[in-house]
Amino acid sequence: MIPTHHPSDDYLIAYAAGSLEEPLSLVVATHLALCPRCRKEVERLEALGGVLLEDEAAAETATDERALDSVLSRLDAPAPIAPGPIAPGPIATGPIATAPKPRQAAPGDLRVPAPLRDYLGGGLEQLDWKAHKGFDEAELLSDAPGFRTRLMRIKSGTAMPAHTHRGNELTLVLTGGFSDEHGHFLRGDLAEADASVKHQPIADPGEDCICLAVTDAPLRLTGPVGRLLNPFLRI
Repeated sequence: MIPTHHPSDDYLIAYAAGSLEEPLSLVVATHLALCPRCRKEVERLEALGGVLLEDEAAAETATDERALDSVLSRLDAPAPIAPGPIAPGPIATGPIATAPKPRQAAPGDLRVPAPLRDYLGGGLEQLDWKAHKGFDEAELLSDAPGFRTRLMRIKSGTAMPAHTHRGNELTLVLTGGFSDEHGHFLRGDLAEADASVKHQPIADPGEDCICLAVTDAPLRLTGPVGRLLNPFLRI
């Protein structure tokens, strides 16, 4: 099954540069494990980044050579009365950011791609699932500040509460599928949502939908009942 919903270019560029925070990098890496198209695009971006770094290094080398020529040319000139020491320092270069490494490789559920499997320490059934009406959730990366990362298991045919978002949300389908106002999402598909998106995901019938979801702010339920419940919920 080839995914048809992909990360935006901004996420792919940041991933290739190694500048995504760990929760976001985990979602993108898991999508890449299931999506040949995006893997090729990231390889292209990484190659482009390598060329740019080489060009930058060549420019710095040329600058160093010009500085050295200037120093050597002054050796033949008459010495000043009180010459000061010449102490050219090395050109400073910033560290190259790299994508976070998986914590510990571990065998696990083969339905889960390797980048995510390495974070589980076992299969899906060994996770600490917390039950809610119509869905279960298991927290991951609880030590990543500013993000909430979790696996969600939505029972087949179940409609999630209608909601919008106070921030950004990435949702990657691992098993089953769901539909909302913006399309049909199956294994490997990545849904992006922000404050402009209002939707009500509904899991496909016949199989529970398991998703990896990352948010940087709580969701906001819509409708009269939802607005009353918002102060008491952390979804």
